This record gives sequence, structure tokens and C-alpha cells, in this order.
Amino acid sequence: MLHIVACIKQVPDTKVIKMNPKTNTMDRSSAPAILNPYDAHAVEEAVRLKQRYGGTVSVLTMGPPPAVKAIRKCIEIGADEGYMITDRAFAGADTLATSYALTKALEKIAKQKPIDLIICGKMTIDGDTGQVGPGIARRLDIPPLTNVKKVVEVNKEKGYAIVHRKLEDGYEVVQSTLPCLFSVEKEINEVPYSPLPNMLRAARYQPVIWSVNDLEDVDRSLLGLKGSPTIVAKVWPPEKPKGGEKLQGSPREQVNRLMEILAEKKDLFRAKEGRA
Repeated sequence: MLHIVACIKQVPDTKVIKMNPKTNTMDRSSAPAILNPYDAHAVEEAVRLKQRYGGTVSVLTMGPPPAVKAIRKCIEIGADEGYMITDRAFAGADTLATSYALTKALEKIAKQKPIDLIICGKMTIDGDTGQVGPGIARRLDIPPLTNVKKVVEVNKEKGYAIVHRKLEDGYEVVQSTLPCLFSVEKEINEVPYSPLPNMLRAARYQPVIWSVNDLEDVDRSLLGLKGSPTIVAKVWPPEKPKGGEKLQGSPREQVNRLMEILAEKKDLFRAKEGRA
């Protein structure tokens, strides 16, 4: 019987998020909070492995109290248990501090029930770094298998897992010892509509909530802003591309104008060749 933990995050829906023109930062209040799409696929894959091999699926998140909604969404998908760490001490964490806090929570969960497999989404849509999953694996000293597009086998008795890892020009088949960590691609599965019993259970579900004081052997200097060596100083929207010039006149006149434009841009082309 497997115990799988999916690490998830509640994020702003980047399809509708806006920028604050005064502060040049993301206006998170302008967008609804959703379960990170990559993490939804991670939870779905964990549930499928539970159905295939038997076991339990737990989900873990770090965030403010409203992030409990993301856990309930995971319960809808089919997770069995939910854990959330929430505390002002975690605020402002970058990926390094986030992976540390989640690792401490995972260690506490593992003492209650040993963990065989951790599954994360490839990345979050509000950060796009893909660093938290491998960071957790490094801290736990377990193998990280990134860009997983298919899980071939998870054999707890013999202590190994086999997956397909996505590459630019195909995929590679990798075997790892257990426990290990997967970070998965969206293409690993399709997340179906949740069945009614799951939705009813999720509506009433109350996750286990821990503060920093509930975790063990925590170095507070590694949490939140204090433990974050990277800081996002400024965020701004990209400039809108300028419209191109529409060539007018006869074919000969258009060709002549095009040659003039290319002559004007020749220094730019040379600079690109120099960098190649």
C-alpha cells in the first residue's frame, strides 16, 4: 500500500490577472485563486496510482488560510487527506525557503505515516521556476525525477519506480529507487470532472493545519523573507510590439523600400551573428 504525498499551491489565475500601473507588481486581488494547474495533474496521477496499487493520497500546501480551498479541490479530485502549513513566518518565501518549509512538514507527515512517493507539478503558473520539487528532493536526499510524462510502474515491494521523462526530441525511460519525487507534465493525464460524492466530501472537509510551532527542528532563519536569498524587486508587463510598416506602391517600389529597410537593419543582423 503506497502513501503518496502531492505538494500543491493555490495561485492567482494568470489568465485574468492584471498589473498595478503604480507599483508595477501583479495585482493578485484582480484574479480568482485557483489550484495550480500542474498540481491538479500531480494529484490526479497520485489518485490513479492509488487506484492501481492501493494506498493513500495526501496533499500538502503552504499558504495563507484561504489556501484551504485548494486542498478541498484536491479532495474533489480524489485525495484522502490534506495538510496545510500557514504562519506569518512563512510569508515572502522564495523557492529555497518554500522547499525548506515543505520539507519540514513532510518530515512530520512521514513520522505519522512513511512516505513512498512525492509528486509535484512541473512548476507553478505564478512563478514558472520548477525549483520547489527538486529542492524538496535535495533536502530529503531522495532522487528527483523531473518532467515526468508517464508513470510506467511503481513497485513498493522491490523499491523502485519507472517513468518516462520528457525531452526536447522525445523521452527517456528512467528507473529510480523509492522513495523518490516526481515533478509531472500536464500531458501525464487528463483531470476529469469530480464525482458527486467527492464534491460533497470536499465541501465538508477540514484539513490538518500546522503553524511553524507545530513543526520540529525548524531553523527560523531559513523561513520566509529571512531565508530567501532571491527577491523579486520589480515586475512589469512587456511592451506591446509596434506595428510593422506596410509597403506601398508598385512591386519595384516595394522591393526598393524593402532593400532600404534591410540596409538600415544590417548592423542588428551583424550583432546577432556575433552572439551566435
